[in-house]
Amino acid sequence: MNIRLNILIAVMVALVSLPVAAQDYRYEIGPALGISGYLGDVNTSNMYKHPGIVGGGIFRYNINSRWSVKANLLYASISGNSKDILSKFPDVEPYSFKSNLFDVGGQIEFNFLNFGLGAKYKNLKRVSPYMTVGVGGVLSIGSGKTGFSFVLPLGAGVKWRVKERLNLGFEFTMRKAFGDNLDGGLSDLYGIKHGMVKNTDWYSAAIFTVTFEFSKRCSKCHYIE
Repeated sequence: MNIRLNILIAVMVALVSLPVAAQDYRYEIGPALGISGYLGDVNTSNMYKHPGIVGGGIFRYNINSRWSVKANLLYASISGNSKDILSKFPDVEPYSFKSNLFDVGGQIEFNFLNFGLGAKYKNLKRVSPYMTVGVGGVLSIGSGKTGFSFVLPLGAGVKWRVKERLNLGFEFTMRKAFGDNLDGGLSDLYGIKHGMVKNTDWYSAAIFTVTFEFSKRCSKCHYIE
């Protein structure tokens, strides 16, 4: 009787000790939420002097453990006031604005580590920092004006594979606008016109994300460790 019990215990321990082969999925989707900031003609230093909110959703295609392509649809609120600027020219009327931004774009991400969860031979890490760059467009509505600008997002973040099919992340991006539309169409407080490239409008997005994976990349694996 004791022999059978010992055999049963040994089998159970062996089963528990077996490595779990996590599935690899192609796509991720989920919500994003955080705070937004503004740098421009009426805020030249502290982008979070008047913080706003940013929220929306992201969709990511994982090319492999190092590279991903991501699409975003975001809403952000930004605001600014020329009274925050310490150095002022005389006879310049104060200016303030509030804008609602609708951002659509795509980014490519590079993970510094092999990000994922699975077989040991793949050297996957559950946590990885990454850098990102992309292109997009933003529709701004505020101060009675509506405008559109192309944007160039640049930033970095970190991903955490909590468990199979569930990821948490944090990302910070600065988004350069090629147009003077974010702050209500203000070109310059002092009447100096800027070109599309030399305009001063930027906005930032510091967001937390929760993504869920789907679409198995490979349902069968013939590798045996």
